[in-house]
Amino acid sequence: MSLQDEIAQVRTEALAAFQSAGDANALEAARIKYIGSNGAVKAFMKRLGEVPKDQKPAAGQALNALKDELTNAHEAAKGAKASAAPKSAVAFDYSEPLAPERVHAAGKLHPLTRTVNELRDLLRALGFEVVEGPEVEDERHNFDDLNIPADHPARDSFDTFFLNKDALLRSQTSTVQVRVMESRRPPVRVIAPGRVYRPDIIDATHHSTFHQIEGLYVDKGVTMADLKGTLQLFVNGLFGEGTRIRFRPSFFPFTEPSAELDCSCPACGGDGCNVCKDSGWVELGGCGMVDPAVFEAINKARGDHAYDPDVWSGFAFGFGIERLAMRRHGITDIRRFLENDLRFLRQI
Repeated sequence: MSLQDEIAQVRTEALAAFQSAGDANALEAARIKYIGSNGAVKAFMKRLGEVPKDQKPAAGQALNALKDELTNAHEAAKGAKASAAPKSAVAFDYSEPLAPERVHAAGKLHPLTRTVNELRDLLRALGFEVVEGPEVEDERHNFDDLNIPADHPARDSFDTFFLNKDALLRSQTSTVQVRVMESRRPPVRVIAPGRVYRPDIIDATHHSTFHQIEGLYVDKGVTMADLKGTLQLFVNGLFGEGTRIRFRPSFFPFTEPSAELDCSCPACGGDGCNVCKDSGWVELGGCGMVDPAVFEAINKARGDHAYDPDVWSGFAFGFGIERLAMRRHGITDIRRFLENDLRFLRQI
Protein backbone atom coordinates (compact mmCIF):
# COMPACT_ATOMS: atom_id res chain seq x y z
CA MET A 1 0.00 0.00 0.00
CA SER A 2 1.41 3.42 -0.97
CA LEU A 3 1.74 6.31 1.47
CA GLN A 4 -1.12 8.12 -0.28
CA ASP A 5 -3.35 5.07 0.20
CA GLU A 6 -2.40 4.86 3.88
CA ILE A 7 -3.20 8.56 4.32
CA ALA A 8 -6.63 8.07 2.75
CA GLN A 9 -7.31 5.05 4.98
CA VAL A 10 -6.33 6.91 8.16
CA ARG A 11 -8.48 9.87 7.12
CA THR A 12 -11.53 7.64 6.79
CA GLU A 13 -10.87 5.88 10.10
CA ALA A 14 -10.23 9.09 12.01
CA LEU A 15 -13.33 10.89 10.75
CA ALA A 16 -15.43 7.87 11.65
CA ALA A 17 -13.85 7.64 15.11
CA PHE A 18 -14.54 11.32 15.86
CA GLN A 19 -18.13 10.97 14.66
CA SER A 20 -18.89 7.80 16.60
CA ALA A 21 -17.15 8.70 19.88
CA GLY A 22 -19.69 8.11 22.61
CA ASP A 23 -18.25 10.49 25.21
CA ALA A 24 -15.46 12.97 25.87
CA ASN A 25 -13.02 10.24 26.93
CA ALA A 26 -13.55 8.28 23.71
CA LEU A 27 -13.17 11.46 21.66
CA GLU A 28 -9.90 12.32 23.43
CA ALA A 29 -8.59 8.79 22.87
CA ALA A 30 -9.34 9.15 19.15
CA ARG A 31 -7.57 12.51 19.04
CA ILE A 32 -4.44 11.07 20.65
CA LYS A 33 -4.45 8.08 18.28
CA TYR A 34 -4.71 10.09 15.09
CA ILE A 35 -3.49 13.68 15.67
CA GLY A 36 -1.64 13.46 18.99
CA SER A 37 2.10 14.11 19.27
CA ASN A 38 2.75 10.39 18.71
CA GLY A 39 -0.31 9.76 16.53
CA ALA A 40 -0.78 8.51 12.99
CA VAL A 41 -0.37 11.91 11.29
CA LYS A 42 2.93 12.58 13.07
CA ALA A 43 4.12 9.09 12.07
CA PHE A 44 3.36 9.88 8.43
CA MET A 45 5.36 13.10 8.65
CA LYS A 46 8.38 11.18 9.92
CA ARG A 47 8.15 8.92 6.86
CA LEU A 48 8.35 11.75 4.34
CA GLY A 49 12.03 10.96 3.92
CA GLU A 50 11.03 7.67 2.27
CA VAL A 51 9.04 9.46 -0.46
CA PRO A 52 10.78 10.05 -3.82
CA LYS A 53 12.00 13.62 -4.18
CA ASP A 54 9.62 14.49 -7.02
CA GLN A 55 6.63 13.26 -5.00
CA LYS A 56 7.62 14.85 -1.67
CA PRO A 57 5.87 18.25 -2.21
CA ALA A 58 2.54 16.56 -3.02
CA ALA A 59 2.89 14.18 -0.08
CA GLY A 60 3.71 17.06 2.27
CA GLN A 61 0.68 19.04 1.08
CA ALA A 62 -1.54 15.99 1.55
CA LEU A 63 -0.30 15.52 5.12
CA ASN A 64 -0.83 19.18 5.98
CA ALA A 65 -4.34 19.02 4.55
CA LEU A 66 -5.02 15.83 6.53
CA LYS A 67 -3.78 17.38 9.78
CA ASP A 68 -5.98 20.48 9.26
CA GLU A 69 -9.02 18.43 8.31
CA LEU A 70 -8.74 16.06 11.27
CA THR A 71 -8.06 18.91 13.71
CA ASN A 72 -11.17 20.74 12.48
CA ALA A 73 -13.22 17.53 12.61
CA HIS A 74 -12.12 16.88 16.18
CA GLU A 75 -13.02 20.43 17.25
CA ALA A 76 -16.43 20.13 15.56
CA ALA A 77 -17.15 16.82 17.30
CA LYS A 78 -16.01 18.28 20.61
CA GLY A 79 -18.26 21.31 20.18
CA ALA A 80 -21.23 19.15 19.21
CA LYS A 81 -20.89 17.02 22.34
CA ALA A 82 -20.52 20.09 24.53
CA SER A 83 -23.68 21.68 23.13
CA ALA A 84 -25.58 18.43 23.55
CA ALA A 85 -24.61 18.04 27.21
CA PRO A 86 -27.29 19.05 29.72
CA LYS A 87 -26.72 22.48 31.19
CA SER A 88 -26.72 22.59 34.98
CA ALA A 89 -28.14 25.62 36.72
CA VAL A 90 -25.57 27.75 38.53
CA ALA A 91 -26.64 28.75 42.02
CA PHE A 92 -25.66 32.39 42.41
CA ASP A 93 -27.35 35.15 44.36
CA TYR A 94 -26.92 38.28 42.26
CA SER A 95 -28.22 40.45 45.10
CA GLU A 96 -25.40 39.39 47.45
CA PRO A 97 -22.67 42.06 47.78
CA LEU A 98 -19.21 41.09 46.65
CA ALA A 99 -16.74 40.37 49.42
CA PRO A 100 -14.30 43.25 50.02
CA GLU A 101 -11.31 41.12 49.09
CA ARG A 102 -12.88 40.43 45.69
CA VAL A 103 -13.76 44.07 45.05
CA HIS A 104 -10.24 45.26 45.86
CA ALA A 105 -8.27 42.22 44.71
CA ALA A 106 -4.87 43.34 43.43
CA GLY A 107 -3.56 42.09 40.12
CA LYS A 108 -0.45 39.89 39.95
CA LEU A 109 2.12 39.05 37.34
CA HIS A 110 1.41 36.02 35.15
CA PRO A 111 3.36 32.87 36.15
CA LEU A 112 5.34 32.99 32.89
CA THR A 113 6.25 36.64 33.42
CA ARG A 114 7.42 35.89 36.94
CA THR A 115 9.47 32.92 35.67
CA VAL A 116 11.12 35.06 32.96
CA ASN A 117 11.95 37.76 35.49
CA GLU A 118 13.53 35.23 37.82
CA LEU A 119 15.57 33.63 35.02
CA ARG A 120 16.79 37.07 33.95
CA ASP A 121 17.86 37.91 37.50
CA LEU A 122 19.72 34.61 37.91
CA LEU A 123 21.61 34.95 34.64
CA ARG A 124 22.31 38.64 35.08
CA ALA A 125 24.01 37.72 38.37
CA LEU A 126 26.27 35.43 36.28
CA GLY A 127 27.25 38.33 34.01
CA PHE A 128 24.80 37.87 31.12
CA GLU A 129 23.17 40.82 29.35
CA VAL A 130 19.51 40.62 28.28
CA VAL A 131 18.90 41.20 24.54
CA GLU A 132 15.85 40.94 22.30
CA GLY A 133 15.12 40.37 18.64
CA PRO A 134 12.25 40.31 16.12
CA GLU A 135 9.65 37.53 16.18
CA VAL A 136 9.24 37.73 12.37
CA GLU A 137 12.46 36.45 10.83
CA ASP A 138 14.02 35.30 7.56
CA GLU A 139 15.46 31.88 6.73
CA ARG A 140 19.06 33.06 6.98
CA HIS A 141 18.78 34.06 10.64
CA ASN A 142 16.43 31.22 11.60
CA PHE A 143 18.22 28.43 9.71
CA ASP A 144 21.17 29.17 7.41
CA ASP A 145 23.49 30.93 9.85
CA LEU A 146 22.69 28.33 12.53
CA ASN A 147 24.11 25.55 10.33
CA ILE A 148 20.67 24.07 9.61
CA PRO A 149 20.86 22.69 6.04
CA ALA A 150 18.25 23.28 3.34
CA ASP A 151 16.96 19.70 3.52
CA HIS A 152 16.55 19.66 7.32
CA PRO A 153 13.03 18.63 8.47
CA ALA A 154 12.75 21.76 10.65
CA ARG A 155 12.51 23.83 7.46
CA ASP A 156 9.35 22.06 6.27
CA SER A 157 6.00 23.82 6.52
CA PHE A 158 4.70 21.40 9.15
CA ASP A 159 7.50 22.42 11.55
CA THR A 160 7.71 26.19 10.88
CA PHE A 161 5.13 28.95 10.37
CA PHE A 162 6.03 30.51 7.01
CA LEU A 163 4.31 33.85 6.32
CA ASN A 164 5.58 34.03 2.75
CA LYS A 165 8.69 33.00 0.83
CA ASP A 166 10.77 35.68 2.58
CA ALA A 167 9.39 35.69 6.14
CA LEU A 168 8.51 33.29 8.93
CA LEU A 169 7.65 33.31 12.62
CA ARG A 170 10.86 32.43 14.44
CA SER A 171 10.93 28.84 15.69
CA GLN A 172 13.73 29.48 18.20
CA THR A 173 15.32 32.40 20.04
CA SER A 174 18.75 31.38 18.68
CA THR A 175 18.04 33.92 15.92
CA VAL A 176 18.83 36.66 18.44
CA GLN A 177 22.29 35.19 19.02
CA VAL A 178 22.98 35.43 15.29
CA ARG A 179 21.93 39.08 15.22
CA VAL A 180 24.05 39.90 18.27
CA MET A 181 27.18 38.38 16.73
CA GLU A 182 26.51 40.16 13.44
CA SER A 183 26.43 43.52 15.21
CA ARG A 184 29.07 43.05 17.94
CA ARG A 185 32.63 41.89 18.10
CA PRO A 186 33.59 39.28 20.70
CA PRO A 187 33.60 38.73 23.59
CA VAL A 188 29.82 38.54 24.10
CA ARG A 189 27.75 37.16 26.95
CA VAL A 190 24.00 37.49 26.36
CA ILE A 191 20.66 35.85 27.06
CA ALA A 192 17.60 36.17 24.84
CA PRO A 193 14.20 35.38 26.35
CA GLY A 194 11.21 35.53 24.00
CA ARG A 195 8.23 33.98 22.31
CA VAL A 196 8.59 31.39 19.54
CA TYR A 197 6.18 29.60 17.24
CA ARG A 198 5.88 26.08 15.85
CA PRO A 199 2.86 24.38 14.24
CA ASP A 200 2.73 21.58 16.82
CA ILE A 201 -0.53 19.82 17.55
CA ILE A 202 -1.67 21.31 20.85
CA ASP A 203 -1.89 18.91 23.78
CA ALA A 204 -0.82 18.77 27.43
CA THR A 205 2.89 19.13 26.63
CA HIS A 206 2.92 20.95 23.27
CA HIS A 207 1.67 24.33 22.06
CA SER A 208 2.02 26.36 18.88
CA THR A 209 3.09 29.42 20.90
CA PHE A 210 5.57 29.14 23.73
CA HIS A 211 8.63 30.84 25.22
CA GLN A 212 12.35 30.10 25.29
CA ILE A 213 15.43 31.61 26.85
CA GLU A 214 18.74 31.25 25.02
CA GLY A 215 22.21 31.97 26.32
CA LEU A 216 25.44 32.65 24.42
CA TYR A 217 28.97 33.18 25.72
CA VAL A 218 31.89 33.74 23.33
CA ASP A 219 35.42 34.48 24.51
CA LYS A 220 38.93 33.10 24.29
CA GLY A 221 39.43 29.68 25.87
CA VAL A 222 35.77 28.90 26.64
CA THR A 223 35.25 25.15 27.26
CA MET A 224 32.57 22.64 28.20
CA ALA A 225 33.75 22.98 31.80
CA ASP A 226 32.69 26.65 31.71
CA LEU A 227 29.32 25.62 30.32
CA LYS A 228 28.73 23.01 33.00
CA GLY A 229 29.84 25.34 35.79
CA THR A 230 27.52 28.09 34.55
CA LEU A 231 24.54 25.77 34.29
CA GLN A 232 25.23 24.26 37.72
CA LEU A 233 25.07 27.74 39.28
CA PHE A 234 21.94 28.52 37.26
CA VAL A 235 20.14 25.33 38.34
CA ASN A 236 21.15 25.84 41.98
CA GLY A 237 19.62 29.30 41.89
CA LEU A 238 16.46 28.00 40.27
CA PHE A 239 15.80 24.83 42.26
CA GLY A 240 18.02 25.22 45.32
CA GLU A 241 21.49 24.26 46.50
CA GLY A 242 22.25 20.56 46.21
CA THR A 243 20.40 20.12 42.90
CA ARG A 244 22.56 17.91 40.69
CA ILE A 245 22.97 18.19 36.92
CA ARG A 246 24.20 15.86 34.22
CA PHE A 247 24.92 16.07 30.48
CA ARG A 248 23.59 13.49 28.03
CA PRO A 249 25.17 13.43 24.54
CA SER A 250 22.85 14.83 21.90
CA PHE A 251 22.89 16.59 18.52
CA PHE A 252 21.99 20.13 17.49
CA PRO A 253 23.11 21.59 14.15
CA PHE A 254 24.53 24.76 15.74
CA THR A 255 26.57 23.20 18.58
CA GLU A 256 29.32 20.58 18.60
CA PRO A 257 29.62 18.78 20.91
CA SER A 258 25.98 18.97 22.02
CA ALA A 259 24.23 17.76 25.16
CA GLU A 260 20.86 17.56 26.85
CA LEU A 261 20.86 19.04 30.35
CA ASP A 262 19.11 17.08 33.12
CA CYS A 263 18.76 17.98 36.77
CA SER A 264 17.84 15.90 39.78
CA CYS A 265 14.04 15.92 40.14
CA PRO A 266 12.92 19.00 42.13
CA ALA A 267 9.82 17.12 43.31
CA CYS A 268 11.56 14.14 44.94
CA GLY A 269 15.20 15.21 45.18
CA GLY A 270 16.26 12.38 42.88
CA ASP A 271 14.63 9.52 44.78
CA GLY A 272 12.11 8.76 42.03
CA CYS A 273 8.47 9.83 41.68
CA ASN A 274 5.68 10.28 39.14
CA VAL A 275 7.11 13.63 37.98
CA CYS A 276 10.44 12.09 36.91
CA LYS A 277 8.92 8.69 36.04
CA ASP A 278 10.95 7.11 38.85
CA SER A 279 14.24 8.01 37.12
CA GLY A 280 15.26 10.72 39.57
CA TRP A 281 16.06 13.10 36.69
CA VAL A 282 14.12 15.66 34.62
CA GLU A 283 15.17 17.20 31.31
CA LEU A 284 15.64 20.98 31.18
CA GLY A 285 16.97 21.78 27.69
CA GLY A 286 19.82 21.62 25.22
CA CYS A 287 23.32 23.07 25.27
CA GLY A 288 26.76 22.71 23.74
CA MET A 289 29.80 24.41 22.26
CA VAL A 290 29.11 26.76 19.35
CA ASP A 291 29.90 24.96 16.09
CA PRO A 292 32.75 26.65 14.17
CA ALA A 293 30.49 26.57 11.09
CA VAL A 294 28.23 29.10 12.86
CA PHE A 295 31.20 31.42 13.39
CA GLU A 296 32.11 31.11 9.70
CA ALA A 297 28.52 32.02 8.71
CA ILE A 298 28.67 35.05 11.01
CA ASN A 299 31.98 36.13 9.48
CA LYS A 300 30.48 35.87 6.01
CA ALA A 301 27.48 38.00 7.03
CA ARG A 302 29.78 40.58 8.68
CA GLY A 303 32.25 40.66 5.83
CA ASP A 304 35.24 40.20 8.14
CA HIS A 305 36.89 37.53 10.29
CA ALA A 306 35.88 38.86 13.72
CA TYR A 307 34.78 35.42 14.96
CA ASP A 308 37.85 33.45 13.99
CA PRO A 309 37.15 29.92 15.28
CA ASP A 310 40.89 29.43 15.85
CA VAL A 311 40.85 32.34 18.31
CA TRP A 312 37.35 32.39 19.81
CA SER A 313 35.16 29.65 21.24
CA GLY A 314 31.83 29.74 22.96
CA PHE A 315 28.90 27.87 24.40
CA ALA A 316 25.15 28.19 23.98
CA PHE A 317 22.16 26.84 25.86
CA GLY A 318 18.39 27.01 25.51
CA PHE A 319 15.48 26.21 27.81
CA GLY A 320 11.72 26.16 27.39
CA ILE A 321 10.31 28.66 29.89
CA GLU A 322 6.96 26.88 30.16
CA ARG A 323 8.81 23.64 30.92
CA LEU A 324 10.75 25.30 33.75
CA ALA A 325 7.58 26.86 35.17
CA MET A 326 5.80 23.51 35.00
CA ARG A 327 8.67 21.81 36.85
CA ARG A 328 8.71 24.43 39.57
CA HIS A 329 4.96 24.60 40.18
CA GLY A 330 3.87 21.02 39.47
CA ILE A 331 1.78 21.99 36.43
CA THR A 332 0.96 19.08 34.11
CA ASP A 333 -0.79 20.86 31.22
CA ILE A 334 0.95 23.59 29.20
CA ARG A 335 -2.40 24.87 27.91
CA ARG A 336 -3.13 26.28 31.36
CA PHE A 337 -0.73 29.17 30.77
CA LEU A 338 -2.79 30.62 27.89
CA GLU A 339 -6.34 29.85 29.04
CA ASN A 340 -6.71 32.99 31.21
CA ASP A 341 -8.43 30.95 33.91
CA LEU A 342 -8.31 33.14 37.03
CA ARG A 343 -8.71 30.10 39.28
CA PHE A 344 -5.47 28.68 37.92
CA LEU A 345 -3.62 31.99 37.99
CA ARG A 346 -4.56 32.55 41.64
CA GLN A 347 -3.14 29.18 42.63
CA ILE A 348 0.37 29.91 41.35
